[in-house]
Amino acid sequence: MFSDVVILAGGFGERLWPASSTENPKQFMTVTDNVSFLQTAVLRALAIKPKGKIVIVTRKDIYVTVALHCKELLARLSEDDQKKIKEDLYILPETEPKQTTAPIILACHFLNKIDSSFEHLVLVLTSDHIITPMERFVSDCNKASIAAKEGKFLCFAIPPVEPATGYGYIKTGMPLNDDGSVFEIESFVEKPDLETATAYLASGNYWWNSGMFGFTCKTLIEELKKHQNDAYSAFEKVPDMAAPVFEYAEGIKFVSEWPAMDEAYSKVPVIAIDKSVAEKTDIACAVRSSFNWDDIGSWDAFEKLFDHNIGKTVEVECKDNFIYSDIPVALCGIEGVVVVIKNGRALIMKKGKSSLVRDVVKQMKNSNV
Repeated sequence: MFSDVVILAGGFGERLWPASSTENPKQFMTVTDNVSFLQTAVLRALAIKPKGKIVIVTRKDIYVTVALHCKELLARLSEDDQKKIKEDLYILPETEPKQTTAPIILACHFLNKIDSSFEHLVLVLTSDHIITPMERFVSDCNKASIAAKEGKFLCFAIPPVEPATGYGYIKTGMPLNDDGSVFEIESFVEKPDLETATAYLASGNYWWNSGMFGFTCKTLIEELKKHQNDAYSAFEKVPDMAAPVFEYAEGIKFVSEWPAMDEAYSKVPVIAIDKSVAEKTDIACAVRSSFNWDDIGSWDAFEKLFDHNIGKTVEVECKDNFIYSDIPVALCGIEGVVVVIKNGRALIMKKGKSSLVRDVVKQMKNSNV
């Protein structure tokens, strides 16, 4: 099984505005049982029983909130898991947001720096997915760890259930095990248009790319050197520089100072790990995931989590609406809309138009609204 888990917890809360925001991005939202997306990611990390560390890489301006969510999770955990959080969970605030390549390679150097006694086999998770059931997730991670330990760059392929245009796709290559649940990746495909996505779904050879990965730190660093040398070079001196300094926030360890990170981040390019490694490497493979997955990246997706409105609502001569509000809402003669009223802001959106929300957020910021 994976020895270490890295959880990416940046984000600026644009896609689920106004319930999420720059100060309170999606990973801090709760869906069921008053457990946040971030807390469920930590629960997944604990479920695979890593012998090493759990590292949460986040923005500097929200690391205290990350620590608070970790602290609040303790009451729900067994004594062993509480001990794991207190002893082996670290919050690593980035110098500045730089997409996903920088925090992933940073986490690898961090793990090597604080414990060089073994080769770190790393599972990279995001902080804002919904994954069920846990048993299938753990089982798939076991398959993934075997491939990653053998030197593969491992992805998780999600069976598509609709012709989604908001995800990148993975094309199936040669099988690597008897049942075909682990396979080589023939190619990565950008987010397609609806016609192309429909053809992908019909073919049965294309899968959604989940954004979760597995590899050894050695493999990742070697692949960066081959395919994204400027990112590799930015961190090249980190192993020889001073170790990070730790302090505590809400009883959780965090990196308060690390000049080596600051120097590396001043040089590293802004690029996603998909572009820097996944799409270029010749050692990419995937586990066909048996678990249910959703990244809840839009209000159209978020609505599917519920079979009722959230908040006090009245609808007269209405149908096919979803309301998520802090205050009472009444709708008359309306159909096919999403109404979100949170944090003193309101969003009224026609269903199927979630892609426009980011544009709204940018325009409101530019207009100081």
